Amino acid sequence: MRILGIDPGLSITGYGVVDGLPRPTAVRFGGLRTPAGVPEAVRLRMLYEAVSGIIRELSPDVLAIEELFFNKNARSAMAVGQARGVILLAAAEAGLEVREFTPLEVKLAVTGQGRAAKEQVGYMVKALLALDEVPRPDDVTDALAVALTCAQTMQTKRRWGACELD
Repeated sequence: MRILGIDPGLSITGYGVVDGLPRPTAVRFGGLRTPAGVPEAVRLRMLYEAVSGIIRELSPDVLAIEELFFNKNARSAMAVGQARGVILLAAAEAGLEVREFTPLEVKLAVTGQGRAAKEQVGYMVKALLALDEVPRPDDVTDALAVALTCAQTMQTKRRWGACELD
């Protein structure tokens, strides 16, 4: 099962492709950056094309994406929402199943603690994927954490699906 994890953003979108079952392995990861000062519509098109290219090249089975987290900055939340929209469009056009996870669900799945610090998430991503170092920037680490959460969730559902309940 190949999973494309995404931490959406307009300035930088983290992505991580993981072969997920039974033991997760990182295939590729990085950050997709769009230049400041370019019209928003152009930046969104650039993001859409980059994500579509990754989907075509690496053929994931599932796209896992972090749900929108509302903070105090509404403008930032709107930009992230627009980025999520073009990413979801790329997934839909490719016929990918989409799984969405809250930041709390991701932290809980990866570290065992829903309020874990960024450093804890980075440490666990590094350990779970047997990486030499914590991926940078944080958006990339978060994308890999989203992919790991998806892999763990799918593995758990498969186990439960194999059990007969009375």
